Amino acid sequence: MHWIFLVTAIVSEVIGTSALKASEGFSRLWPSAIVVAGYTSAFYCLSLALNRIPVGVAYAIWSGVGIALIALISWVLYGQSLDLPTIVGILLIVAGVIVLNLFSKTTSHV
Repeated sequence: MHWIFLVTAIVSEVIGTSALKASEGFSRLWPSAIVVAGYTSAFYCLSLALNRIPVGVAYAIWSGVGIALIALISWVLYGQSLDLPTIVGILLIVAGVIVLNLFSKTTSHV
């Protein structure tokens, strides 16, 4: 269940962050409400995940996956370019999350 909370935290944060651009500096009501709801849900679910997952591991996964998803969403929805160094950097972050999950003894694999 703790991994479900972490995935929900990641998805909520990505939704909130994606709505930031549409909120236009919190001047538009509904995108701003999505930002607040997304971050509220993200932090709540992250706090629940931390009951079983070490904070360093959970935060590394949360931020790494979030970075990759936000970059992909900004490319698809907003037409923002991703040059080679950006793609390589994001792949290195994802590789780090994979290594952490597969080989670290501090993470719970249950």
